Amino acid sequence: MVMGTKDEAFTRVAEKHSFDGILFDMDGTIVDSTTAITKHWQKIGKELGVDPSVILLTSHGRRSIETLALYDPSKANWDYVSHIEGLIPIEYGADAVEVPGARDLLASLEHVSAPWAIVTSGTRALVTGWLAVMDLAHPKNLVVAEDVSAGKPAPDCYLLGLDRLDLAVGKGQGKVLVVEDSPAGVRAGKAAGCQVVGLATTHQVDQLKDSGADWIVQDLQSVILVGLVADGKIEIEIRNSLEV
Repeated sequence: MVMGTKDEAFTRVAEKHSFDGILFDMDGTIVDSTTAITKHWQKIGKELGVDPSVILLTSHGRRSIETLALYDPSKANWDYVSHIEGLIPIEYGADAVEVPGARDLLASLEHVSAPWAIVTSGTRALVTGWLAVMDLAHPKNLVVAEDVSAGKPAPDCYLLGLDRLDLAVGKGQGKVLVVEDSPAGVRAGKAAGCQVVGLATTHQVDQLKDSGADWIVQDLQSVILVGLVADGKIEIEIRNSLEV
């Protein structure tokens, strides 16, 4: 479901761009687990004695360890967080769906051995659980919540993603595409020096605009792999983005 108003026009002319690599967020970008995550925090909220609706106001795009620290610091440790997040795909797997276009795009990137990675605020247990349950392509490189000291919107996770793909961005260097759905994630990608496609799947279009997304599309059906070009770069076509 696209977040925005009926007046938003996703009619921009298709563009082709070349990138040295692609970094994807997970939840809301590859998998829509909104219902599953809502049920998860409802369960945890009851255990903590906290209104789940209060937790859900700020939990999306934030690492669980940071959310838990607000309500029960004793549970803000990686053993506990990995345990509870690892249960989400097992207990609520039927409540998640792939974001339209995700399966085809990830499979096409793997087919041509393109450099790509998942950079997520979730734990390794969560992301690998979703990839297994949804039977989606698994990248050779993951950056997960446990890998960095500061979560999004800090750029740490995307900087680590660049490092794991042995890529650099900036003046005279390469171009890397980040694919995100949350304003915090968009800011993190931009702060890391990347260009960012914002998906209007979980947040309002205006929030993605204000975060600095270079393109805003409805879902991954608008991000198409054209192929690898001669210098090994990934050629991507971005279709039906927002007219700004």
